[in-house]
This record gives sequence, C-alpha cells and structure tokens, in this order.
Amino acid sequence: MLAEAVSGVLQRPARSALTSLGTVLGVGAFVAVLGLTATSSAQIDDRFNALTATEVTLQDAAAEQDPMAEYAFPADAEELIRRVNGVREAGVLWPVKLPGGRRVTGSPLVDGVHADTPLRAASPRALRAAQPTLAEGRLYDAPLADRREPVVVVGRSVAQRLGITGLDTDPPVFIGDQSFTVAGILSDVERRPELLLSVMVPPATAEALRGAPEPGAAEMLIATELGAASQVAREAPVALRADHPEYIRAVPPPDPRGLRTSVGDDLSQLFLALAGICLVIGAVGIANTTLVSVLERTGEIGLRRALGARGRHVTVQFLTESGALGGLGGLVGTSVGVLVVVAVAVAREWSPVVHPLVVTTAPLIGLATGVAAGPYPAWRAARIEPVEALRR
Repeated sequence: MLAEAVSGVLQRPARSALTSLGTVLGVGAFVAVLGLTATSSAQIDDRFNALTATEVTLQDAAAEQDPMAEYAFPADAEELIRRVNGVREAGVLWPVKLPGGRRVTGSPLVDGVHADTPLRAASPRALRAAQPTLAEGRLYDAPLADRREPVVVVGRSVAQRLGITGLDTDPPVFIGDQSFTVAGILSDVERRPELLLSVMVPPATAEALRGAPEPGAAEMLIATELGAASQVAREAPVALRADHPEYIRAVPPPDPRGLRTSVGDDLSQLFLALAGICLVIGAVGIANTTLVSVLERTGEIGLRRALGARGRHVTVQFLTESGALGGLGGLVGTSVGVLVVVAVAVAREWSPVVHPLVVTTAPLIGLATGVAAGPYPAWRAARIEPVEALRR
C-alpha cells in the first residue's frame, strides 16, 4: 500500500510539490519560530547580564518620609557610593524645570518650536554610567562641572532640532538668554535612552539656573560589576545616609528570567499562530489536490474495485497518499526551518539553539496534517461504483 501511495504521488511530481508547499511552510515556520525563540532567549540572557543586571537606581524618597526633609543625596554622594564594593560608576541626575517661561533654544530669539526640549542635570559620572557613544566632541569633565562652566551635552536628535549640524563652528545653545557651549553630541546610550532627547548640563550649573532639585526628582544611576547589583542595592542606602537610610529608595534590576520568559512567550504565541495558519492552508491544499486526483483516477479506482479491492482498501490507499504528501512536506519543512535558524544565528553571530524534540516532532506534524486532509477525498473514492467507473 505504501509503494502504491508513493507511486501515485510521484506520477505527478510538480503537482505533488506544489500541494505539499503549504505543509512545508507551516512546519518550517514551526521549527524556525521555536528555534529562533530559543536562540533569542539565550541572547536576551546575555543582554540582561551585560546591562540590566548591572544597573541600580537610587531615588530621593526623603519627602515621602518627612515633608520637612531636604535633598536626600549628600554633597559627596558619588564619592561615598564608589566605596561600596561592586560599584563601577555612579552619578546623580535630575530633570530641571526652568522658571519664568525660559526655554532651551538654538537662537537667542526664542523659538516656540523648541519649548519642549527637556533640560536635565547630569554629573560627569552619571553620563559615564549611561555608557554613551559620542558622535562628535566630548563629555564635560569634573573640573568644568565644578567651575559651573556654561557647557552642555546633547543627543543627536536634539541637536538637529536646535539646528546644530556639527561642532566645527562651536554652535551655542541658549537656555533662556544665556549662551552655552555644546561640548559633545551623543549618538547612543546603553542606559537611560531618555538622555538622547535631552540637553544635559552639570549639576552645579543646573543649581545656578534653578536651584536645588525638587523633592523626589533626583536619582543616582549606578553601574555595577556583574552579579553585584542586588548587594549594591541593599548597601547603598546605608552607605549614603547612615542616619536615614529610608530617605534613599534602591531600585534593583528586574529578574531577567521572568522578562525572558515573557518575551519568549509573546514571540512564540505570535509566530506559532502564523505557523498554524500555514498548516491549515497546507491541509486544505492537500485535501483539494487529493480530491481532484480522485476525480481524475476514477477509471483506475473502478479497475481496482473490479479486480477485488474493497472500499476500505481504496480509502486506505488515498489516506496513505495524502499522509505521504504531508510527511514529505514535514521533512522538507523541518530542514528549511533548521537552516533558517542557523542562517539567522550565523548572521547575528549568535549560537543557534534548536531542541531535539522540535526536530523529531515537526515531521510528525506534517504527517498528521496530511492524514487529517485525506478522509473526505478517500471517502469519495471509496463510494465510486466499479461499473460506473469503468464506463468512464
């Protein structure tokens, strides 16, 4: 029976290939989705180990504990926090709200288009903790910050909004009517992407413009050694404010396993739905082609019945043919899916991850799709009467 089914499939190779194409796409998508999800999950782990798992944020919570309390971070906060074991870099930053309708512009003639450009105070160490990538210029350093020099660092998009195309001509930025020199333009940051949309000034300069930060506005960005973030989050409040550690709220990094699982589940659900649609299309294609084959081979079916084949024999034959088409599509689709995973991993310099259970199960899914598509055509074939079929 298997030989007869394979012979029937190979009699029309082009049609059989096109018929199994839906199954190939469905099974290939199934393997590729699970393989790429597993591969990307491994890369998400590495990403969080390198960035999120090494970031701690300290927030000013003094006003929540005592309405009369002042700014929570002491003047030497950055020096104190660097003494904590595991801290690589740390700096204070906060948003600055300008008084009296003053705004950040690229011209002393105030342009309302730029009225919403954010201004942030960020210490030199806070900028380094954000791991910036410079497009032009440099970051301001501690001597410039301590002297309250009128310097700023801006993101590339902000520079374009302010009409700054480069630093060759020393273009200024105006905060109110005061001119500031653009020390550097950032093209990217590893942490705190909101910095790319801001104009950043040293904290001492910000205090000269606006005064001390508003209650609860300041925070400290800490970059830690790998594996030290949780410990730093526990020790930092005491290191900064031994008298009132409750004035400092430490925000440790999120659990990378939970976020990885969430991301992986979202990807799997989305693309497995697409794979299921492809499998349904493949099943419909197999059923349609098998039904057409039944109509075309009416004479052959009648001859078999006349020679003694019963209805169940004809049913099994056409079920086997549709199963063979599905199984062939499953094998090809599995190969295609594995190749896609390997190709993407090589292109991104990742390590491809494909579970052996996926590779062994995928061809069976193709086989099941083909068998599921065959009952109706097989039933139609089994109902053909031998005498009527031989007349045709």
